[in-house]
Amino acid sequence: MHTDLATAQSLAERLLISAGVPGPAALQQAELLLVAEAKGMPSHGLLRLPRLLRRLANGTASPTNTGRHEWLSPCYLSVDGEQGLGPVVAVRALEAVIPAAARHGVAVCSITNNNHLGMLGYYAGRMAERGLVCLGMTTSEALVHPWGGTEAMLGTNPLALGVPAQPHPLVLDMATSQISMGKVHDHALRGVPLEPGWALDAAGNATIDPVAAKSGSIAPFGGAKGYGLGLGLGAMVTFLTGAAYGTAVGGTLDDHRPSNKGDLFILLSGGRYSATDYLDQVRGSRRADPATPVAVPGDRARARHRESVANGIDIADDLWRELTAWPGAQPEAARPEAAQPEAAQSIPALPAAALAE
Repeated sequence: MHTDLATAQSLAERLLISAGVPGPAALQQAELLLVAEAKGMPSHGLLRLPRLLRRLANGTASPTNTGRHEWLSPCYLSVDGEQGLGPVVAVRALEAVIPAAARHGVAVCSITNNNHLGMLGYYAGRMAERGLVCLGMTTSEALVHPWGGTEAMLGTNPLALGVPAQPHPLVLDMATSQISMGKVHDHALRGVPLEPGWALDAAGNATIDPVAAKSGSIAPFGGAKGYGLGLGLGAMVTFLTGAAYGTAVGGTLDDHRPSNKGDLFILLSGGRYSATDYLDQVRGSRRADPATPVAVPGDRARARHRESVANGIDIADDLWRELTAWPGAQPEAARPEAAQPEAAQSIPALPAAALAE
């Protein structure tokens, strides 16, 4: 199914509002999903929406909770997400620590009991646009086998990094696995085989079948180095958040378990220098292929975003049919925003990701 971004985002917002999500929160969640689609990451896009709607329906996700804050020090905020929507809880936490980062040069927020954050680079990029260096980390279900092993023991444990620069920040967003499990599900939905070396099946055998990989494990990227980085990030997030770890983590790939993974953001301010000249030097360096310019992290995703704004996006037919058949898909079925709880409408928001970015 080919559609424009505005149509797809409007559908996502209606479905969330019909599930009891206040209008501003529905906008925030839908925007994140569509930015992922626009930047070529369908594994973190609308594919996630049916599961989230089921979680809202059965009470494993809260449509209105925005997180309970406890300051452990002047620059360390601990957040109980209370099973709220991932981006709503995370954005409110980030907004709360920005003044602390400006005052002290560094601020940290650790989050537990929060639903899936979606594309982690979304947050790092928005903070970098505000002039802050941002490190973002999160854990997941045990999906990755250790280097030398065949059993899923680690999360994909992604890392995002945002650094202010002009005209656009440097934004690195990477899982510590070869691919995300969301990408495995996306390949399964589209009937597209995986690349060799990406995954093992449940018996520990190499497979390119995405359906078999869903019950198996994903390889760490970069062999032993990626495994070490993923394990280290997972240990750090768990140590600082007190969240579940390893095989005890659940709630981001199912619709029946409370989410118990951990999220961690570190903000740094007060930098006296600019990364702009350095990034421009890298972009201007000698090319391996004269027809392909050297890029820095974030460049290609930004170009893909502009193309999606101009030309629309492709959604898997089965997924589009499922979404448009969902109760609340039609405009008149969405609950009016005025009917939402008053307190839940004042959710602080980062600057809009701007589908016209």
